[in-house]
Amino acid sequence: MSAEQLPLLPDIPPDLLAAIEETALGLARLGGAEIEAGMSRPLTVDYKTAGKDDRAPRDPVSELDRSIEELVRARIGERFPSHGVIGEELDVPANAEDEFVWVIDPLDGTSNFLNGFPLIACSIGVLHRGRPVAGAIWCSSGPALRPGVYHAHHGGPLTFEEAPVTRGTREGLRRRLAAAPGGASAAAKDWDHRVTGSAALECAMVAAGAFNSAIFWAPGIWDIAAGVVLVRAAGLEVLERPSRKAPWQPFERFRAPERKRDGSAASIRDWRHALLMGEPGPVQTRIEAMRKSQGWRLPWVGRR
Repeated sequence: MSAEQLPLLPDIPPDLLAAIEETALGLARLGGAEIEAGMSRPLTVDYKTAGKDDRAPRDPVSELDRSIEELVRARIGERFPSHGVIGEELDVPANAEDEFVWVIDPLDGTSNFLNGFPLIACSIGVLHRGRPVAGAIWCSSGPALRPGVYHAHHGGPLTFEEAPVTRGTREGLRRRLAAAPGGASAAAKDWDHRVTGSAALECAMVAAGAFNSAIFWAPGIWDIAAGVVLVRAAGLEVLERPSRKAPWQPFERFRAPERKRDGSAASIRDWRHALLMGEPGPVQTRIEAMRKSQGWRLPWVGRR
């Protein structure tokens, strides 16, 4: 489905949607500038997950992650004070009554950043009643071989720094690239896999045409909210699998799960579904390959 074929949003004035995308673009640029500046200075690092059995801790978070999120939250509050905000680093749930909710991943690829591996993103997505309607992802690099922001809104074109993006493959290229956790999947015989360490960047690379598809088994909403908008703006498919036994189905909107693992009340921030996106052919190849292999029965990560 191309961007022009997406259903219209009569409940959102076009000028408001354009203003939201423009703001998301500016915030992604701001986040990218902060990331670039942070590359040259020492940072304090904590870990969200403690190490076990003599293993090193996982999920690092730096002071830069938090400072960028605080800065972006403040700017959104100034521009759209009635909108809710969900961020990866600050566990502040959006109000269930908020019509618009901004979803922030201030520094996606923190491990990459801290180790000097230059594949990093800053993701700014916007939901309208749970449906992704605008997104902007600053990427440290991409097909243009320079940093910049891929951005779009519902029904509009995919753009890179305000210039339309034309997807295409190089003539004679017979073996494409795709993104998959762990660097392999049941469809590996059909293309080569790459893992960047940044789900947001991988979404942008699917939209831009560097990857033909990507699969995420249990992403956070901040990992892919903006990316869904970009991929759809490029005319590609986005499917979700709500549970281990459920079939793949077209993604429509983010919804809060019934409960968290601990049985407490959940919010849209706790959404965790498998997501598959990309060109129709590779998407169907992945699904068929998973049905025929152990990949279809991978342990389900579950809802938080």
